[in-house]
Amino acid sequence: MKLTEEERAILESVERGEWRSVDNAAEERRRYAAAAQATERKDKRVNIRMTERDLIRFKKKAAEDGLPYQTLVSSVLHKYINGRPPRCE
Repeated sequence: MKLTEEERAILESVERGEWRSVDNAAEERRRYAAAAQATERKDKRVNIRMTERDLIRFKKKAAEDGLPYQTLVSSVLHKYINGRPPRCE
């Protein structure tokens, strides 16, 4: 698999043992599972255009959270239109 420079840097960081599990891993898994479940009823396809920088940031954040980036995008949009600002950490 060909990795981008950023992906290679992340992989090397993981291999050096620089990444640690969060203290509340079980709670975080439940939170993201709930977000994924809220977006699982996918019966419509939407194509959007965004800057490459934003897409990279979505992919990076999704990877950090262990989610597909499309799920994260869908979750952010869902929360926004329902009046709940997404958590930006």
